[in-house]
Amino acid sequence: RYSFISPTLITAIDPAGNTYYYWLGIITMPVMYNWTLIIARACFEELQTDYLMYWFFVDLFCDFVYIADMIFRTRTGYLEQGLLVNDEKKLRERYVKSVQFKLDLVSMIPTDLFYLYVGVKYPEIRLNKLFRFNRMLEFFQRTETRTSYPNVLRISNLVMYIVIIIHWNACLYYSFSKAIGFGSDRFVYPDPSDPEFGRLVRKYAYSMYWSTLTLTTIGETPPPQENSEYFFVVTDFLVGVLIFATIVGNVGSMITNMNAARADFQARIDAIKQYMSFRKVTKDLEKRVIKWFDYLWTNKKAVDEREVLKFLPDKLRAEIAINVHLDTLKKVRIFADCEAGLLVELVLKLQPQVYSPGDYICKKGDIGREMYIIKEGKLAVVADDGIKQFVVLSDGSYFGEISILAIKGSKAGNRRTANIRSIGYSDLFCLSKDDLMEALTEYPDAKAMLEEKGRQILMKDDILLLLTCFLFDMEEKVQRMTSTLDILQTRYARLLAEHEASQSKLKHRVVRLEKKLVPPADGESAT
Repeated sequence: RYSFISPTLITAIDPAGNTYYYWLGIITMPVMYNWTLIIARACFEELQTDYLMYWFFVDLFCDFVYIADMIFRTRTGYLEQGLLVNDEKKLRERYVKSVQFKLDLVSMIPTDLFYLYVGVKYPEIRLNKLFRFNRMLEFFQRTETRTSYPNVLRISNLVMYIVIIIHWNACLYYSFSKAIGFGSDRFVYPDPSDPEFGRLVRKYAYSMYWSTLTLTTIGETPPPQENSEYFFVVTDFLVGVLIFATIVGNVGSMITNMNAARADFQARIDAIKQYMSFRKVTKDLEKRVIKWFDYLWTNKKAVDEREVLKFLPDKLRAEIAINVHLDTLKKVRIFADCEAGLLVELVLKLQPQVYSPGDYICKKGDIGREMYIIKEGKLAVVADDGIKQFVVLSDGSYFGEISILAIKGSKAGNRRTANIRSIGYSDLFCLSKDDLMEALTEYPDAKAMLEEKGRQILMKDDILLLLTCFLFDMEEKVQRMTSTLDILQTRYARLLAEHEASQSKLKHRVVRLEKKLVPPADGESAT
């Protein structure tokens, strides 16, 4: 007999979820505390002894958070075949076999027990707590992914790393001065017995000042006197050169990335300027072009949406388009009751366009190949002189929806019936006739419904020729009746031919029967 033990399923923590991210923020705080204050307490004795009970309490709290983090890791799921694993045993075994578990185990060694042997003046026995550093790095990486200002976060992280490095070097400098002897020469920290240099704040500030000048290779510090001091300074300079060269390189790279969009945009402006100069474009038109570019950059509209979204899968791209444009499209009367699938198709085909002040979107008599939806800005319906305004269209308004349907019976056909120009800078969404018809090929019922809605709108606005519509409907009915009559005539002719053939066969059979049944006359037999 075999017994099967079912796995214990738990509510696993999704590493991509908010709970995991918030916990990383919590565990980052004790990690930062240990990385900054253990070394400071070890080097500056007053900092350790004057606040001893406070440090014991905070250290104990941090240790509890570390233990909770290990438990949290045993509950953190991972993806297997695309699904989040929630088997408690598998999660625990995976964590125990990982390198991170060994580092976490080292960080949880109760080194505080050594206080009983060496005394409370040696907090450096807690340096094993620094092995949780990767949790802080993971928190910063995930924050960089989530934030809308990644460059600001990267620079802030770099500044933090610089400060931590300078802080550690300052603590080591003070400890080195203590080992050499305070005030023994100009290189080391002055004698603390001097009231000016005896306070803890002055000790730390002086050490930070020396560390900053040394690591940034600025110099201007008292020269070393002893051989050990020379080695210490050389090591500091080497570390400073390597670290700060890396940091400066990263900062330069960040600044370049931050300005990449601006540089690309400026290159486009320069190319347009060169073209206009070569083609001798008028100054007035040139100013309008430059103002248009300035508007795009100032209002953050210089980004090509299609270029940005092309890296996303079709599903996510469609969801973003629906989230951004679907409500706008539903405001159009003829699309109000369309099925969701058609609206999604149309949303993906909307193209953003920007118009400058005075630009005509369409003119009376132009062939209508697009419809427009106003996202932002104001448009005016103007007379032929371009000055007199009949009405002003604002955000959410739309026009041109009838012309792209090319409804029969319209007085204007598929031509524009008004002059529409932009009052200021206007952002519009454009839907072309070709894109609409391409989407409607899969939705024939929707096409008929849209055309009917368009006719109703035209009739309401007294733009549809009623007689033409009536004649169009009558002509369609006559064509259907003619087609039906042709079919009936064909069937009647076939039935008539069959009837005549049957009659002929029947006559022949009757004649044969008569010949057999009627006896021949005498004259005929003699013959």
